[in-house]
Amino acid sequence: MKMLGVWRILLSHMCSSFLLWILFGLNVEVAGSQQGIPLSVVKLWASAFGGEIKSISAKYSGSQLLQKELWAITAPRPGTNSSSEASASVKGNSRINPKSPAACLWEESGTPRGPRKHGESVQTAYRKRLQGPNLGPPCSEKYKEFEKSVRVEEIDGLKLVKNLAVKMEEVFRKKAEATRRLVEAAEEAHHQHEENPDLQYEYFNAVLINEVDEMGNNVELGGEFLLEPNDHFNNLSVNLSLSVVQVPTNMYNKDPDIVNGVYWSEALNKVFVDNFERDPTLIWQYFGSAKGFFRQYPGVKWHPDEHGVIGFDCRNRKWYIQAATSPKDVVILVDVSGSMKGLRLTIARQTVSSILDTLGDDDFFNVIAYNQEIHYVEPCLNGTLVRADRTNKDHFREHLDKLFAKGIGLLGEALAEAFTILNDFNQTGRGSVCSQAIMLVTDGATEMYDDVFEKYNWPERKVRIFPYLIGRESAFADNLKWMACANKGYFSQISTLADVQENVMRYLHVMSRPKVIDHEHDTVWTEAYVDSALSQAHKLNEKAGPSLMTTVAMPVFSTKNETKNQGILLGVVGTDIPLQELMKLIPKHMLGIHGYAFAITNNGYILTHPDLRPLYQDGQKRRKPNYSSVDLSEVEWEDKDDILRNAMVNRRTGTFSMEVKKTVDRGRRVLKMHNDYYYTDIKGTPFSVGVALSRGHGKYFFRGNVSVEAGLRDLEQPDVALADEWTYCNTEEQHEHRHLTQIQAIKLFLTGRRPHLKCDRELIQEVLFDAVVTAPLEAYWTGLALNKSENSDKGVEITFLGTRTGLSRTNLFVPGDQLSNQDFLTAEDKEGVFNADHFPLWYKRAAEQVPGTFVYSIPFSTALENKSVVLASTAIQLLDDRKSPIVAAVGIQMKLEFFQRKFWTACRQCTALDGKCSISCDNGDINCYLIDNNGFILVTEEQSQTGLFFGEVEGAVMNKLLQMGSFKRITLLDYQALCKEYAGSSDSARTLSDPFSVVRWLLTELVIFLLEFNLYSWWNVDLSVKAQRSRGKTMMVPCDTEYPAFVSERTIKETTGNIECEGCVRSFVIQQIPSSNLFMVVVDNKCDCSSAPPVTMDPIEIMYILSRRNTDV
Repeated sequence: MKMLGVWRILLSHMCSSFLLWILFGLNVEVAGSQQGIPLSVVKLWASAFGGEIKSISAKYSGSQLLQKELWAITAPRPGTNSSSEASASVKGNSRINPKSPAACLWEESGTPRGPRKHGESVQTAYRKRLQGPNLGPPCSEKYKEFEKSVRVEEIDGLKLVKNLAVKMEEVFRKKAEATRRLVEAAEEAHHQHEENPDLQYEYFNAVLINEVDEMGNNVELGGEFLLEPNDHFNNLSVNLSLSVVQVPTNMYNKDPDIVNGVYWSEALNKVFVDNFERDPTLIWQYFGSAKGFFRQYPGVKWHPDEHGVIGFDCRNRKWYIQAATSPKDVVILVDVSGSMKGLRLTIARQTVSSILDTLGDDDFFNVIAYNQEIHYVEPCLNGTLVRADRTNKDHFREHLDKLFAKGIGLLGEALAEAFTILNDFNQTGRGSVCSQAIMLVTDGATEMYDDVFEKYNWPERKVRIFPYLIGRESAFADNLKWMACANKGYFSQISTLADVQENVMRYLHVMSRPKVIDHEHDTVWTEAYVDSALSQAHKLNEKAGPSLMTTVAMPVFSTKNETKNQGILLGVVGTDIPLQELMKLIPKHMLGIHGYAFAITNNGYILTHPDLRPLYQDGQKRRKPNYSSVDLSEVEWEDKDDILRNAMVNRRTGTFSMEVKKTVDRGRRVLKMHNDYYYTDIKGTPFSVGVALSRGHGKYFFRGNVSVEAGLRDLEQPDVALADEWTYCNTEEQHEHRHLTQIQAIKLFLTGRRPHLKCDRELIQEVLFDAVVTAPLEAYWTGLALNKSENSDKGVEITFLGTRTGLSRTNLFVPGDQLSNQDFLTAEDKEGVFNADHFPLWYKRAAEQVPGTFVYSIPFSTALENKSVVLASTAIQLLDDRKSPIVAAVGIQMKLEFFQRKFWTACRQCTALDGKCSISCDNGDINCYLIDNNGFILVTEEQSQTGLFFGEVEGAVMNKLLQMGSFKRITLLDYQALCKEYAGSSDSARTLSDPFSVVRWLLTELVIFLLEFNLYSWWNVDLSVKAQRSRGKTMMVPCDTEYPAFVSERTIKETTGNIECEGCVRSFVIQQIPSSNLFMVVVDNKCDCSSAPPVTMDPIEIMYILSRRNTDV
């Protein structure tokens, strides 16, 4: 029996060993890796560094002090014990006395306080504050003056968006009223004017004003014109009393029609000035004449480009075309028979291109070339019409160059095809209801084709015919004239390239006749756009680039009895509305950290949206050539079924919800969240507005009240600033308020000294509360700065704070000229400050971090510079609850070298009693990295790798981390990207490499030049075409791309792994740094895995057969 017991014991041990081998045998390699890279040592390093860096971050940012101050405010009243009661007291709007030691630190320090003078730097005011007397009351008196009351409210998104729509409606209404006054004045002035072909009148020509001749005398139509800089007009020098007149380059300044029009339109000067006095937020007001001249207020000098050309004609601007005509469906027929060879085909292409210029986003079109057969210019769009947006028009222009002439022209079949398309499209209910046209570009017609018209167009004559006869011959002109007259159209003959634009524009007057006769003064609103030609003529600041705007326009008609029934369009008046003005209406403090407002047109194009990127950056055009080509679905691309877009296009009021991936930090980082959308229409406009609120803390708002006296005292401190692009008080509405800063305006408003100031009282009350609650930090930071034993190596340079009301505080621990990153917290640092449409990046990222922990990062703008920095920030919550609002964020900027030194010091620690560590980051056998939660390197032995994505340096390890789930790859789409394109194809390069081909090419170009040469084409050089002809150059062109972003898995704190690489195994350990978004990665360097491909964030261009919305209707 004893032996049996022994055997049982042995068998039990053997089974246990076998089970252990089964369970852990697969992890032998990991165990081995831990022997090579002990997990305990890496954990020790991570813990040591995490504790040290959090201590520094918390100490210098004052995060714990501010959190205690807020907890003191929200603490339960005497008699309450539970946290739930504390929460209830906050929501119940309780009034609490928050007297606490933390709140009175400023009293003990004896820190001097006083307001910073307007224009005085923070550093200067800071030095004065240290040297001056204590101006503040003692703490006990301070809290006798007021009590704080706080409450948390859930935001009503639908109410919020409706209120915003009403505010926007009011802005648009004022602009429309100003435009209507211009219409009335223009029609009355023309009614009183008698045309005089011999009229001589000197007017201020926009190009010639203040120009002198060789003798120093003013040139004709120039004259002395007073100009003064005005910041309301982008700091351009303007004249607020008079307008100027611009005449297109190809027109004669003293043409009788122009002189008469300029003369009677002088009456608009008085209305321009009156409008601006009534509404000082107005910018450019203007009248675009049907004769071609452009009257603009305020007066400003125009400057030709380097070729002496101003490429601006008001009649082909979108606002003019939309106001002058109704939405229309157009089929363009181009004759490509053999007789159209050479110059005629060149003129025909230009004519089609000019017709396309006159079409807007509400129009639909197609282009058909014909000879003995019918050829759709875009074969994929056979038998239909497409929206005339910028993308589609450019697409068709590219195909025009592929047209060549041969064979005979069968116009009858082409006309039948065009009528069929228009009729079929009209039957679908899409496009125009009653305005359709066929544009016929040909060198002649041998018959009148009345049988075709009788079959398809008579007797209703719903489709107008506009023939354009190409060439000087008039043999077949009569047939084309008959076609136009028999079908309510207009005939034009185009002999040279110089004739194209003027002749094409004439059809607009015919298409506008129904509106003119009925006197339909429709108010037209354009999509968001940038008029680069106008901005260039004004010599706008190249760094800022032209601003994005929308225009409200109305047509001007002749009201004279003798011409009333002829339907004469005199022109179009308009005024611009900068979208920045609309953005000032957005209550950013109510939308939260990730929330935003946006607006779209009735075609789905974006009017304003935070993800709509700048068109210009550093003076260079960097995005799609026309903002109206950016659709809502291209920024809210997670809405695959266009539910949100369609609801807003149809001007509905409602809500929508979806998971979204929002990119930050120049698209390199991604935040995943759930957004609730609320939307409604803006009355009196074709626009709709929406609001997006992120779930969780983004749906709740924190309100607090303090006394006005206490709030103003803390608001006027030198370390305080308010968001430049937020509107606390409207200082633009009255001329006398424009010089005021927001803080000055708030003080005048609250003290009753400027009763006409319009201010957001609710926002001001909240910002006063924030100023009082954050005031202790000022004294705390000052105490740290005065303590010479602190920060002796000046590793910490700046400490900063931001609150949900756009209030910020900053403190410098080093002189301003010694800062490693001097752009931080300045207007140059677009993502680091409060803007009209977003919170600072450090605030956004801190809000998504676990409460009480810090988020660290290297700003990408400084990652590769010698003097680099690390930013650390943390969010301050009102309550310990996910639904609690994030009321502030604090942080520090420290030197990268200081940060890295702390890391390497921590990595030298070990648990060995003899002090001999088994591994060390100084050892060449391992590589040590510090990366953030998006995989970017903050610390590495190779300095050149700092700021790079970890996968580019350690591709094999990154791939393994992705396989193990430590990191996740998130696919993102970018519909506003730029891709490299090489001008000129290899075929053209090969052709020109042949000397005989070179000679032939030169001769061909010379002949074409001589044929096309005339005065107009010499002055109107198409620079874009020249740029496209350049050979061997790289151009950045708009494109759509797909690219990855990477995010760590929060639940995985530590991981070990092995990678098989060409006969060896490479081990690694990844360990999270406590209280941070950082990870330490230690990699075995003895096994070479350099052959493994890198993991990159490079975008991949998405290729389409057609543009994404080429068939959008």
